[in-house]
Amino acid sequence: MTPSHAELRQFPVLDDCLQLGGITLTRLAERVGRTPFYAYERQHIQSRIALLRELLPPGLHLHYAIKANPMPALVQMMAPMVDGFDVASGGELKTALDTGMPPARISFAGPGKSNAELRSAVAAGVVLHLESEDEMERAARVGELLGIAPRVAVRVNPEFELKYAGMKMAGGARQFGVDAERVPAMLRKLGRLELDFFGFHLFCGAQNLSAKAIGEAQRLCVELGLRLAHHAPAPLRLLNIGGGFGVPYFPGERALDLRAVADGLRATMQTLCAAAPETQLVLELGRYLVAEGGIYVCRVLERKLSHGQVFVITDGGLHHHLAASGNFGQVIRKNYPVAIGNRMQAGPREVATVVGPLCTPLDLLADSMELARAEPGDYVVVFQSGAYGLTASPTAFLGHPPPLEVLV
Repeated sequence: MTPSHAELRQFPVLDDCLQLGGITLTRLAERVGRTPFYAYERQHIQSRIALLRELLPPGLHLHYAIKANPMPALVQMMAPMVDGFDVASGGELKTALDTGMPPARISFAGPGKSNAELRSAVAAGVVLHLESEDEMERAARVGELLGIAPRVAVRVNPEFELKYAGMKMAGGARQFGVDAERVPAMLRKLGRLELDFFGFHLFCGAQNLSAKAIGEAQRLCVELGLRLAHHAPAPLRLLNIGGGFGVPYFPGERALDLRAVADGLRATMQTLCAAAPETQLVLELGRYLVAEGGIYVCRVLERKLSHGQVFVITDGGLHHHLAASGNFGQVIRKNYPVAIGNRMQAGPREVATVVGPLCTPLDLLADSMELARAEPGDYVVVFQSGAYGLTASPTAFLGHPPPLEVLV
């Protein structure tokens, strides 16, 4: 049996019902029109960005990684609040450009960019994060055809990794970036091509709750960037050191100590400013900005008892929220924070398993979890759902309609 999570306090409760954006869940569900749906709260996201601005060193550039949540209305809202966007596909590039964000403050990363994506990026004037020598040559050819010198940065695969990261993206053999020892030769060739060199991109990992590990990786990224800059064909204007800031999802996890991260960053920025005072240091955050500001909501269809175990069957599931089902990278499945959103405090409680309507045992939103007793028509809420929710899920699986999304 998994005990219930500690009470989540990012959203208030009124008359036993969760509130989001000042609206009770039951009223919000009526406003949306049907379940399931995702809801993202403006105020929570704004407050998270304001906290970062308050604690992080001045002069640090804060970018939003759109892959965390590419909902167009949300990205549009964030455009005046951040210093730039990071995209990972042609579709995300269009979303970013539609906001009016200056192209020079948009970066495009990711392995396997198509020639069509390269043409769009070069024509738009965004900064291409080159993931390979081949991509560098293809970008140069595109620039020659369009008569534009592409803005580029080299994504570096360092030898070190981000310790304790939920998802490691650097160190050893990786599909991401160019191995650090090959970068000097690549830079020499880059200098002979018609490319406008901006700097480097180093992204070591994601979902990390250790301030010490994040601080160490940031320091190593800056030191490596400065060493490689000696081989660059132009002064270092941009150093994107990724993000990796995690949020607590599971029982026993503690929130990232942002003040400790900020203290480490101040020392790292001093090193950078002393060696390359004109260089912009970019922090690329996605999950940390939006995850805790969103919920996934589905409706209880029926209760079922099997061999003494209570099953709460809903109209949502893994096809909408793959991460909450445990099938998005978990080795050992753990429960996301889940609650009966219209029975937050009062009434009887029970141990129940929450499942969706799909004919697979993987369709699991909560496994043997202590919850308020749910009845048909009640609302199951999955918290920490503002990042890697809808667009990271197999929505076409078994032909159910996709969930809606609202920003409140």
